[in-house]
Amino acid sequence: MSLNHVAIIPDGNRRWAKREGTALNEGHRIGVETIEKIFEKAVELEIPYLTFWAASYDNLIKRSREEVDFLIKLLTEEFQRLIDDNRIYRNKMKIRILGRFGEILPPKTLKIIEKLMEKTEKYDIFSLTLLLAYNGTDEMLAAIREIIRLTGKKAIEITEDVIKNFLWTKELPPVDLVIRTGCEGDPHQSAGFMMWHTAYSQYYFTKTLFPDFSPEEFERASRNFLKRRLRN
Repeated sequence: MSLNHVAIIPDGNRRWAKREGTALNEGHRIGVETIEKIFEKAVELEIPYLTFWAASYDNLIKRSREEVDFLIKLLTEEFQRLIDDNRIYRNKMKIRILGRFGEILPPKTLKIIEKLMEKTEKYDIFSLTLLLAYNGTDEMLAAIREIIRLTGKKAIEITEDVIKNFLWTKELPPVDLVIRTGCEGDPHQSAGFMMWHTAYSQYYFTKTLFPDFSPEEFERASRNFLKRRLRN
């Protein structure tokens, strides 16, 4: 029994900043550092697929201009860092950035994203996916619209494979475990997050705000999943 694909909804950056009495942007900065640490632990645990919901579409259009500009700057720096990170190439890690980010991000950031994905596209040992300007409902609607556009009036049998092949996340396997941080008594899904891939997922909800979510807790969540699977 193994763990193949973990997806993380990293909630709590802003609440962490308020609790610590610091700027909201500091919560986002520490959150990015946390992603790096979890990525390292996933490789150590030999989990092939790791997915993070980096930002929803609404996160990047409805928050203050100052916060959004900082998030874009932070993400741009992180994508450039990944290009220069030897661990990516040593571990043969494919990087995917998926979502509607092309509608929002500046050309400079888009060029860095394109370069990052091109440099890692042939790797197949590990996979790190960042969902950016992403909502699960947007993904499903885009798939349906594309099927209609390509088929026109031609009759086509709609099967699971047909739908999956038009998803942004079509190259990813089913999610075994979804981890949501920052749950204060309200464990829940959001915006149809990876609705196709999480149909049979197990969930791990924690009150820990994402900047405090440690590699040790990530490992405990992973071990907890394996124990539950064994009991079943």
